[in-house]
Amino acid sequence: MVSPILNQIGAVFIPVKDIEKSKEWYCQLLGLPLDGEVLFGHLYVIPMQGPEIVLDSKIYTSESVLNIPSFHLNTEDIDAAYDYVKANGGEILTDIEHDHWFNFKDPNGNVIMVCRC
Repeated sequence: MVSPILNQIGAVFIPVKDIEKSKEWYCQLLGLPLDGEVLFGHLYVIPMQGPEIVLDSKIYTSESVLNIPSFHLNTEDIDAAYDYVKANGGEILTDIEHDHWFNFKDPNGNVIMVCRC
């Protein structure tokens, strides 16, 4: 039987406490303009190359934050990415491991990985 479900990821949801502050923080982190609008008062879709990231303040609780990385953001320069995340208020959780990746927390407490591609 052929599945009607595609083997594609459309979006990853991140629970956030304050949608406007999170929109600003993620757009700055990713070097994106702040021109998109918040949908329905609680969703912001970050345009990405590949699956999109959806910030959602409606699903936020202290229990819903991502305690382990559910995805990673790519970089070509892991050292510069580490310094940039640190300078932009990300709480660094690990050193750069194997010259390849590190984890940090966003201002909402979600654990995100950055990986050298």
